[in-house]
Amino acid sequence: MINPIDTAAVIRDGGAVGQYPGQIHEGVGWWLGACLVITAKASRLAVAHDGHPVSTEFADRLCRGAINAEHYACAVRYLGRQPEEELLTELRIREEPGAWLSSETTGDVTTVRIRLYTAQGTLLDNINGLAAIRSLIDQDRVPRPVNSRAKGTIEPWPGAPAAGDRS
Repeated sequence: MINPIDTAAVIRDGGAVGQYPGQIHEGVGWWLGACLVITAKASRLAVAHDGHPVSTEFADRLCRGAINAEHYACAVRYLGRQPEEELLTELRIREEPGAWLSSETTGDVTTVRIRLYTAQGTLLDNINGLAAIRSLIDQDRVPRPVNSRAKGTIEPWPGAPAAGDRS
């Protein structure tokens, strides 16, 4: 595995949390996106963030991981900068899993938090998917694309910038 992490320390509290750089890196966003699609068997996923530049980068990576998860061809709805409550409302209405990313910088330390949710808007825990995601990452079994026809799409939410834009 390139750039391994301490999964027991980082993959917890409903997703992933850690200091950036150091405990967590952008690749973790990709890994979580791909693993969430596989463990939730998701054909759709919603992603939003708090607007912090680091959160935006991690959200972009999470979206790209989700659309490249084996044969699922997941359609990712990218909500861009939105409050977590808005994401949760969307998840419950559309009954799809999702992720909300936030970052906080104090001095020269940035802490990244990636919160993963079920289709009912429940935070993942060890029973409903987080342990399975941790295991996939521990075993270097992060899902990879099967072929180009199995690739999903990233669809910007009305009014939100496309993934990769810095908004």
